[in-house]
Amino acid sequence: MFKEKNLSPKQLAALTALLLSSIIGISVFVLFADLKLLIAYFLACFVVIYFIVFQILEYFIYRKIKLIYKLISSTKATKREEAYQKYILPQKGMDDVREDVEEWATQQNLQIQQLQSNEAFRKEFLQNLSHEIKTPIFAIQGYLELIADGAMEQPEIGNKFINQAQANVQRLVGLLNDVDIITNLEINKEPILKTSFIIQDLITEVVHNLSVKWLKRNIQFQFKKGSESPVSVFADRNKIYQVLVNIISNASKYGKIDGQIIASVYKIEDDKILIEVSDDGIGIAEEHIPRLFERFYRTDDARSREIGGTGLGLAICKHIIEAHNETLHVRSTLNVGTTIGFTLASKA
Repeated sequence: MFKEKNLSPKQLAALTALLLSSIIGISVFVLFADLKLLIAYFLACFVVIYFIVFQILEYFIYRKIKLIYKLISSTKATKREEAYQKYILPQKGMDDVREDVEEWATQQNLQIQQLQSNEAFRKEFLQNLSHEIKTPIFAIQGYLELIADGAMEQPEIGNKFINQAQANVQRLVGLLNDVDIITNLEINKEPILKTSFIIQDLITEVVHNLSVKWLKRNIQFQFKKGSESPVSVFADRNKIYQVLVNIISNASKYGKIDGQIIASVYKIEDDKILIEVSDDGIGIAEEHIPRLFERFYRTDDARSREIGGTGLGLAICKHIIEAHNETLHVRSTLNVGTTIGFTLASKA
């Protein structure tokens, strides 16, 4: 009749009343050997004991439990919550209450851990941002001081310093633009405007616009065999253009001289398209891959700064692809190459 580990107040009161009234009834029957008197005492005792025990549980125990529920609730109780506390809570056993409180405690611990993680991430981001901003500013300051000290008296040297200062200004502007982009993506300030377009056409456009930078490295681009046929995707064309620019730029920067960049397009499901860009460059060590899409994360700080970039490109890619409710992935082997891919919807 009862589950001993999950008794509600009414069940516990009824069980207690049943046991005590049975003992009293049997005692009366032993003393007076009267069955009617036994039944009368049993019923009277059952009602009285049930009422007393239930009231004790209700007013001295479950009132405290209701208070606990109110304390663990972070907002003023709604009508639904008030009805729950009035009608449902009294039906709950102590195990149910314990499970509710344990679940609440677990949620609080998870929230605390998330807040701690966010705080650590915020501190690391601010530290990295400060470092990234100071580097070009100090360089600009140094070149301007040299110019002020008379470097312009030697035009060749003076012009060199001016060009270096301008390059660092451009680097600073690029950094601030990327920070602005990633901030807008995080707060959903830039809406995703999806249209249908041929993904191969967009890849070709990106390659055409970037290929001038590859001339000295003699890097060749091609589509993987079987990926040439036009495939339509449904996405924000401008934002996917930005994703491809960042990925293909990285492939050209870290690819080897006289190397290749290969783009692949696959239909993996009826409504999903996989786009991958591969290079045959220096590759990425396995321990760096899980953090590759973090803001300002660099696998080789010195070499990355020499090559250039703000350290936000792949983080921006991640935000854009996730804003499309799609996924981004990377595969890489040192001294073999890197493949970065992402999925897009093929239709609305």
